[in-house]
Amino acid sequence: MGCICGKESLNIENRKFNIKQRLGEGGFSYVDLVEDAQTHKSYALKRILCHSKEEEHIALQEVHIMRELDHPNIIPLECYSIHKVGIQTKAVDITCEVFVVIPYYRKGTLQNRIDTMKLKGEHFNEDMIWKLMLGICQGIKAIHDHKPPYAHRDIKPDNVMTEEDGTPVVMDLGSAAPAQLEIKTAREASSLQDLAAERCSMLYRAPELFTVETNTSIDERTDIWSLGCVLYALAYLESPFEAAYQRGDSLALATMAGKINFPENSSYSSNIPEIISWMLKPKACERPFIDQVIERIKGVQHVDENRV
Repeated sequence: MGCICGKESLNIENRKFNIKQRLGEGGFSYVDLVEDAQTHKSYALKRILCHSKEEEHIALQEVHIMRELDHPNIIPLECYSIHKVGIQTKAVDITCEVFVVIPYYRKGTLQNRIDTMKLKGEHFNEDMIWKLMLGICQGIKAIHDHKPPYAHRDIKPDNVMTEEDGTPVVMDLGSAAPAQLEIKTAREASSLQDLAAERCSMLYRAPELFTVETNTSIDERTDIWSLGCVLYALAYLESPFEAAYQRGDSLALATMAGKINFPENSSYSSNIPEIISWMLKPKACERPFIDQVIERIKGVQHVDENRV
């Protein structure tokens, strides 16, 4: 554990970190670049602001999942601490901050790479797409294979970092939750729908999370939908629902319709649109599980290798 020790540094698990600069911020957290005072190695520090015991529980759940999952395609936890704040005013009610130290990836996110490709008028080659997808899927498999199974629930290019050697690393497990749910009442349906609206990015959200029905089952195949959207983004540099979003159309209706438009005259093989369509089935029960996706990607890679 640890505590704040001045504006420019903090102690976490008996290690001192010097704060260098702000890297970014979201609705629930800030991310700072920090340096280990002893080793001078750079890390990213995620500061999660908690406004209730429930939010504190969610933040610590993210920490515990990271600690339990030891996988090269899942972001590792370096150390963490809880700092009780107790700030209560009319404008702010913060009970605590959770500090999470994770590796700093200089190459940034997969979304950064996609944006750069788009600016340059370039595309990923197909071999690279399959290599990235296989790594991402293997990370997600580690989450799905957890006992009990978890689902990530917010897979998108912004939540995939890349190592110096290009290895994809799935991050931001703050939305991760038990994968298999039985929705029996209208209250349960409304609660899950509200949670998804708050924590699952619209352009990568599965249709069953836009409109949660009663007397239904939800499982880890919400992530398969998101992975299909990520595959589309790697190939065509945007979500398959970007155009609908820009037009102001209902994304709930667009995802349920299941109509995916593919650019004409693409240089990619038919494997790309075929596997995307296979993963983006509006009915979750018709989607593959993660092991099937991994097996199919490996099959495509094997065929491509034999052609060389």
